[in-house]
Amino acid sequence: MTKMTYREAARSALREALRSDPRVFLMGEDVGRYGGAFAVSHGLLAEFGPERVRDTPLSENTFVGAGVGAALGGLRPIVEVMTVNFSLLCLDQVVNNAATLRHMSGGQLSVPLVVRMATGAGRQLAAQHSHSLEGWYAHVPGITVVAPGTVADARGLLLAALREPDPVFVFEHASLYAMEGEVDETAGPDELGRAVVRREGADLSLITYGGSLPKALAAADLLAADVIDLRTLRPLDTATILASVARTHRALVVDEGWRTGSFAAEVSARIMEGGFYDLDGPVQRLCSAEVPIPYARHLEDAALPQPATIAAAARAMLWRDG
Repeated sequence: MTKMTYREAARSALREALRSDPRVFLMGEDVGRYGGAFAVSHGLLAEFGPERVRDTPLSENTFVGAGVGAALGGLRPIVEVMTVNFSLLCLDQVVNNAATLRHMSGGQLSVPLVVRMATGAGRQLAAQHSHSLEGWYAHVPGITVVAPGTVADARGLLLAALREPDPVFVFEHASLYAMEGEVDETAGPDELGRAVVRREGADLSLITYGGSLPKALAAADLLAADVIDLRTLRPLDTATILASVARTHRALVVDEGWRTGSFAAEVSARIMEGGFYDLDGPVQRLCSAEVPIPYARHLEDAALPQPATIAAAARAMLWRDG
């Protein structure tokens, strides 16, 4: 086991992919000479050269479209979009091309494309650089959506994404890049589409992913709660969620996205459809305040789910339902 940061774990996966498969290349904004906006690709240009690590213009629709074309041509592109906010400029390539081409070609075409991007708030970057839009992507059939919440998953799930024949979108919460953890660099790819119970409890299921996972674990230190790390938002591991709810009989879904139309609403609906008779009370959701994310630190903290607010919401459920 090696101690490393989240960004180093992602870099380890990129390096392994570039070394092991000549079809793999990395492209995106500032991934080369600058080393990546969040330093994930630092050093890879010197190691692999400009044919394998390519800086692109600031034109997301263009370079994500180039990634789709390269994948159709037999390569294994890894495209880095600097942040999820900028990915709105390439949604046409995602929704109308990457996600649809296998279906529209009757299975004749595949798009083995991996798109990585930073997501989330909590860094005082204000409203235009603090979105959590991975739930939007999880709405789209034809793609896989991954949200690693641990250092080991930053490596293992990215390696798994690189084995897929169809597009995978990896959302790395920007607040996690400096987080440290233990990683087995000899381990192979992890399994996509499988949630993990990070902590076992008896009274409540805390269901979350990505940047909210450390907060949920901190809150769970004060509670007797299951903490479920979804890891993959599409396909969603409904069976693990329902198994936890069957044990605890209560569910609180924590999602940094806005509450209206949130991914938390999808999780809540699946619990109500598949586990209604196991529940001792209604499923609850804790999401970000429905405002553009503020710049001021105290306002940003107040707008986001925090360990204290997660614990308070859980206690309120236990008091009401108990």
